[in-house]
Amino acid sequence: MNRRKFIGITGATVLVAAGGYYLSGDTSNFTRDDMKTDTVEKFPFKPDEREILFLASLAPSGHNTQPWFVKYNEPYHWIIGNDKSKWLPGVDPTQRETILSIGAFLQNLEYAANDLGYNCQFNVLATTNQDENVMDVKLIKSTHVARYDIQQIKQRRTVRSNYLKEGLKKEDVDYLINEEPDFLHFIPNITKEFQWLNEQTIEANRVQAYRDAAQKELAEWIRFSGKDAKQYCDGLTTASMEIEGVSAWFLRNFYGKADVMKKRFREQGVDRVREQVSQSAGWLLIASKDNSVATLLETGKRLQRLLLKIRKKNIAVHPMTQILEEPSTNQGLNSSIGIGGNVQFILRTGYIKNYPDPVSLRRPVDWFMRT
Repeated sequence: MNRRKFIGITGATVLVAAGGYYLSGDTSNFTRDDMKTDTVEKFPFKPDEREILFLASLAPSGHNTQPWFVKYNEPYHWIIGNDKSKWLPGVDPTQRETILSIGAFLQNLEYAANDLGYNCQFNVLATTNQDENVMDVKLIKSTHVARYDIQQIKQRRTVRSNYLKEGLKKEDVDYLINEEPDFLHFIPNITKEFQWLNEQTIEANRVQAYRDAAQKELAEWIRFSGKDAKQYCDGLTTASMEIEGVSAWFLRNFYGKADVMKKRFREQGVDRVREQVSQSAGWLLIASKDNSVATLLETGKRLQRLLLKIRKKNIAVHPMTQILEEPSTNQGLNSSIGIGGNVQFILRTGYIKNYPDPVSLRRPVDWFMRT
């Protein structure tokens, strides 16, 4: 029995038993649309700064930790930093994924600044993945700047479910990778390499689910209740995990961190992965020439450029990086799929019928500002 069916059946049983408690409990998923827009603005931003930084923060990150801060040097001059409190040592002990996420943040920042008429001057400050100060950014107003449609940033979301098994059309594959063929690789669902990635993704998730350090870390970042989601404005919510209805109500009202460590939850997570990999058009891999900070930042930007292109083609992308995070599966990756270089992202991809609105939470800009 898969996770959704189990939770649905169990939740329905509790619902019948609880009667009116359903109406008095945590009754609806807390999503981005529910976040208050009237948050007290404490930081004295100049025109456009808050909007640019908010759009930058819509970048993806592991467990939606949002591992960045912004140090305000002077108007339109910031340092983008690496927030140690948002690290994931259980699955990302070298902070490789953290730097990739900050790269995605920087790509959003650049696009948002461009749209508002600014050019960006970037200067890499970090030499290791653990350095606090990562990038110096200056915004310069200009009349000669290519504008960008920021709706693509606002509408980006990760879709995990209901992929079609239909293969990607050649013209759509070309659309995705033609601008950067040295770094982007597509593995269609008719190849043996696709099957290997499916099997090893399931195995890596099984290993990770039963590795207590990784599972405890996951538990820390799941916001089961609407109260916690509203308080932290980050992490994984029932909505972002695409759990709806009675199943979501059951989790919000009866689940907590301790439940994530139970065998049943671990097994249900692996079952969910098995269900996910059974439905896709293939895998997209993003590689890099090395693992330097500058290269990882550029690779994170490359990921974001890809993610901002896919919605118009009704293509979904779901990062599934567990193969890279577990040594037992990572060591055979390059030889098994025939790709050189350093693989930084493994992305399940496929067509979907309808694109849902984004639901993952984001912290208000003032929360990640420093002086």
